[in-house]
Amino acid sequence: MIMNDLKKFITLLEKQNELIRITEEVSPHLEITEITDRVSKLHGKALLFEHVTGYTTPVLMNAFGSMKRVAWALGVNEVEEIGKLFEELMESRVPVGWLERFKLLPKLKRFLAMSSKIIKNPPCQKIIYKGEDISLSQLPVLFCWPGDGGPFITLPTVFTKHPVTGKRNVGMYRMHVYDDRTTGMHWHTHKDGAEHYRQAEKLNQRLEVAVAIGPDPIVTYVATAPLPPDIDEIQFAGFIQNAPIEMAKCLTIDQEVPANAQFVLEGYVEPGERHTEGPFGDHTGYYSPADSYPVFHLTCLTHQKDPVYPATIVGKPPMEDCFLAKATERIFLPLIKAQLPEIVDLNLPIEGVFHNLALVSIKKSYPAQAQKVMSSLWGMGQMMFTKIIIVFESDVNVHNLSEVLWRLGNDIDPKRDIIFFEGPVDALDHAASNPHLGSKMGIDATRKWPEEGFPRTWPDLIRMDPEVIKKIDHLWPKLGID
Repeated sequence: MIMNDLKKFITLLEKQNELIRITEEVSPHLEITEITDRVSKLHGKALLFEHVTGYTTPVLMNAFGSMKRVAWALGVNEVEEIGKLFEELMESRVPVGWLERFKLLPKLKRFLAMSSKIIKNPPCQKIIYKGEDISLSQLPVLFCWPGDGGPFITLPTVFTKHPVTGKRNVGMYRMHVYDDRTTGMHWHTHKDGAEHYRQAEKLNQRLEVAVAIGPDPIVTYVATAPLPPDIDEIQFAGFIQNAPIEMAKCLTIDQEVPANAQFVLEGYVEPGERHTEGPFGDHTGYYSPADSYPVFHLTCLTHQKDPVYPATIVGKPPMEDCFLAKATERIFLPLIKAQLPEIVDLNLPIEGVFHNLALVSIKKSYPAQAQKVMSSLWGMGQMMFTKIIIVFESDVNVHNLSEVLWRLGNDIDPKRDIIFFEGPVDALDHAASNPHLGSKMGIDATRKWPEEGFPRTWPDLIRMDPEVIKKIDHLWPKLGID
């Protein structure tokens, strides 16, 4: 199942009864947000707004608003399938017999699929606007929340190249629309796009930027994935999809974009140019304040024939972005476990907006192992932003928040089991005393050993006799208990 076109994805969602067509006229100013927010809170379906006030282009919302729909966007039935693929690859060894070589072929095919494919006359360039004809007013850009600084493009995949190495980065950075030809470029200081811009500024060079809106659904996902700087998101997408991503050369800049994107914005950011960006109602549930960010200048706008404009909203969870983040948690867990084999499971609860709270279960085999796991996780890429890490024993279901809170209350001594640490925090952390720098808390909720200074006997959990459980299971239907 290869979803290499957003319209194909919409067709699938409709076929699976996972999409609602909204035929009433609705405004992109707050009204689409209010409807989508209500549906998101109910874990509801994708929405296609067919009559948007002032526009002929329909708006797609909440397309990734369930784990099932995210899996379909990635071409699988469950996102865990991709995690299992990583497990198999890490377990691979050099084949010795012809049968083992034959079994390795599907994996080799995936590696070959990592290379993208340039095509001519791409769908994304059916309609072309240059010069005086360019205008962002053609797009039904959403004004999401009452306190926002203006309308924002909320689901852009932003393409840049490192000005020295030429390595590509694809990230998702919101774009505050200032006028018909300029927007903000919300590059947080820790992001790869921001690093590309910093390097361009050092060279006093203009940085060319391409923005694909509504590319292959898998590309939208990988733009959010926490990949290392040396991993190309487009190659990663091809690897997951097991087929090359079709790309197209831009018309006014030296960039390539997904050939099936609904819209493409070509342009640049100038060194040293800044403009006030925000405020913006963010995924923390609070407004992120206005700040100074680079300015994107539009040089060309292209789109498909009869395009669809995809957008998203963020705010107090649950929201659509929660499911994209949950997919990342499940997909990358095997890679984390490969580096920390004592980890049994990981849960980044949506209430913690993914960088505020991590619940971890481990197989404890030596004293202070929980502290080792905390330190290691804080050293892994974007896990450095995690504000609170709580480590439990392997028998704790970290996805059961009732059990988590019960264990947390019972199994820690606050003075002994809580540690504090300072380090980088997410740019959206409004509680930190300083931007980008704050404290973290680790809680060791494992059973304590004598070697950890615990002289008492740790009590046994209350558990029923297995034979009694088996007998009552058999008797249960006859008891008349609902």
